[in-house]
Formats: sequence, C-alpha cells, structure tokens
Amino acid sequence: MSTTTNGTSTVPAEAERIRHILVSRQDTPQRPGAVSASLTYGWRALLKIKHVPEQLFDVTIFPIMMTVMMTYVFGGSIGAAVSGQEAGGDAVGAYVQWLIPGIFAQTLVMITMYTGLTLNRDISKGVFDRFRSLPVWRPAQLVGALLGDQVRYTLAGVIILVVGFIMGFRPAGGLPGVLAAFLMLLVFSFCLSWVWTTVALLMRTEQAAMGVSMFIMMPLTFVSNIFAPTESMPGPVRAFAEANPVSTLVGCIREFMDGVYDIGSITAVLIYCAVLVVIFGPISMFVYNRKS
Repeated sequence: MSTTTNGTSTVPAEAERIRHILVSRQDTPQRPGAVSASLTYGWRALLKIKHVPEQLFDVTIFPIMMTVMMTYVFGGSIGAAVSGQEAGGDAVGAYVQWLIPGIFAQTLVMITMYTGLTLNRDISKGVFDRFRSLPVWRPAQLVGALLGDQVRYTLAGVIILVVGFIMGFRPAGGLPGVLAAFLMLLVFSFCLSWVWTTVALLMRTEQAAMGVSMFIMMPLTFVSNIFAPTESMPGPVRAFAEANPVSTLVGCIREFMDGVYDIGSITAVLIYCAVLVVIFGPISMFVYNRKS
C-alpha cells in the first residue's frame, strides 16, 4: 500500500525492490545465439515426427519399394545392358552393385522435397508469423527445419543400405567408403533443401509447392546415371544427364563405395553444394523476410 508525504506518493520499499528485480538488466534472459536457436527449431521438427509418426512413411516404405521394384522388375534387362551379361540372375546381381548407390542417392534427394512442403504447411497455418516476431536469429526457423530433417535423411539412408545388403550389395570400399558416401549425401541433401525452401515460400498452397517440386525433381533424378550409364543415352539427353548435379553426386558416391577417393569428383559435388546454398539461401531469406 502506498503512503503519502506532503502530497507526494512514496512507493513502499518492497514494491521498489520487486520493480528493480523485474527491470534489472542482469536478470533479463539473454538473447539466444544463432546455433542455439537453430537447434531449438530443429528439435521442434523432431517433435513433429514424434507426434505424427506416419509422416515417416516416405523414408521407410518408399525406399524399400523403389529398391525391390527396380531390382527385380527392371534389374534383369537393365543389368544385362550395364554389365554386358545375358539377362538373368547374374545380371541382377551385377545390377544390385550398380543400383544401390544410385537408389541410395535418389531416395535422400527426393525426400528433401518434403522439407519445403512441411514449411509451406506451417506458413499457411500462421505458425511462422509467430516465429518471426520472436527476438531470435531470423534464419534460425529455416535452418532449424533443415537440420531436423537430417534425422529423416539418415533413417532413409540406413534403410536403403540394410535392404541393399540383404539383396547382396557388397561395397568394395567397406565401412569407410559407405560412411564417406553417407556424409557427402547428407551435405548435398541439406544444400538441395534450400531449393525446396524457396519453392515453399513462393507458392501459396501446399499443392502448388508439390507440383513445382515434382516438376523439378523428376528430371533431376530420372535423367541421370542412377538407373543406367549416361553412355547409353541419346545425345541431348546424355548432355543433360552428365551436367546434372545428381549424376555428379551419384558418381562420387559410387567411387566412395568402391574405395576410390577422387579429388575431382569430391570438389565438383562440393561446388554444386556451395552454388545451391549461395543462390537459394539468400533468395529464401529475402522472400521469408517480406512474406506477409
């Protein structure tokens, strides 16, 4: 209760002490750093998987389905062309050694697309309007979402490798080659995700984002060296496939799994990664900062 002396209101000492505590700088929480904020948003992405586990369908069932279908439906004929053997069991076995690194790359590259779709869904629900009002590093929301998806990529990669080993895949490079390929693929997937982030921010609906993403993704994955050597393709298609960054990535992964560490291939993939981030990272932030 306040007291009055000569017409002047005097705040009791206890109230003054409480006010001092509330406004004291040393008691004000420090603003989170860029790394801390990004990891927090990454953890949010993982919690969404925990509460909606069915969204893992694309990283569990899809890899198995693609690997089995491509091997046992098309493996005999394509494998014969790749290995120069007659169609049959031997051709399928040889094709498994060729296909698994390609499917390994294709699966992770394709599920990066869902990063943008999830982001678009959050934006349409108004969640990111609240995030942008918080006093945190502005790109943390986007970077955190991409970091959280690394867990999904890792899970999909492990599934592909397990299925491949069951089907007879035996990488000559052993465990070091497989780990090097895995690391390279995770780096490329993170960088490629910025493309879908840009698409998600530009499109007004999730359906539109899906349509544009598939329009870009299909030629990237199917007009490449994932399923067949580029040498077997006609001129213009071969030129596109050889310039395709996914073909460069798959070639590097096959080399890793064969125990070959070619500096030229590694450098080419890292250059593609840098170009993707340098171009689409700033575009994503530009659109994100101005999105109403």
